[in-house]
Amino acid sequence: MQQTYIKENLVVKMQEDLKRALQKPMNKRSWIMVIDTDKCIGCNACVVSCIAENVSPPGVSYRVVNDIEDGEYPEVSRYFMPTNCQQCDNPPCIEGIPEDAYTKRADGILVFHYDKLKGKKLFQKVENQCPYTAVYYDEGTFYTANTPKLEPYETRPSYEYGEEWSRVGKGQSPINAVRKCHFCLHRLEASMLPACVTTCVGRAMYFGDKNDTDNVVNKLLKNRKWVLINESEGTKPRVFYLTGTILNKETCMTCHG
Repeated sequence: MQQTYIKENLVVKMQEDLKRALQKPMNKRSWIMVIDTDKCIGCNACVVSCIAENVSPPGVSYRVVNDIEDGEYPEVSRYFMPTNCQQCDNPPCIEGIPEDAYTKRADGILVFHYDKLKGKKLFQKVENQCPYTAVYYDEGTFYTANTPKLEPYETRPSYEYGEEWSRVGKGQSPINAVRKCHFCLHRLEASMLPACVTTCVGRAMYFGDKNDTDNVVNKLLKNRKWVLINESEGTKPRVFYLTGTILNKETCMTCHG
């Protein structure tokens, strides 16, 4: 079954899975991400696409690819570990912050309301409570400031959470807000997969509805070994890591622990 399944165009199949899931009410679908640690080649294409999709400034990258060295000479191996917000069902990052500053959606995505979740002090509280190092603060800086002027790709709006955000001029702005991955919610609601998934060169990224037993992500979880990071802390994360013959949970914890 697995050999036949791999021959399919998985991006096309996941797109079909996504459209099927969107036909159900929000509370009947449950978004998860699956990452194949054997297939990530460390190209950082997912990082670039994430920054471009969300018009992220310097110091803000919802997606990070960690480079891990495992073992001792002469038996040394290197791995690449993509990571982002885990969309925890029991998120410790929101403990003690205003209830109107976030929403935990019925489909599993944790939404941060930028207009309510602002300020360095609030960011530090959220950051200290996140065991995945997955939240960022928008300082209001730009890559192309004084070069001599801002380039258009930095002045265009983003559409996170289905709203228009601008880092220049008037209107809603994410500057001074606490930011993080949201599984590209604005893309999902437009029937598109997350940017990191469609951009992945190694086909290490998968996404879908955990409640759909016939989709790509569930078939992978059924046929492969997998781990959840920091599961013992009761966070109930929604990002599953497929593990190969070498990579194990201890290795995962070198950058997630």
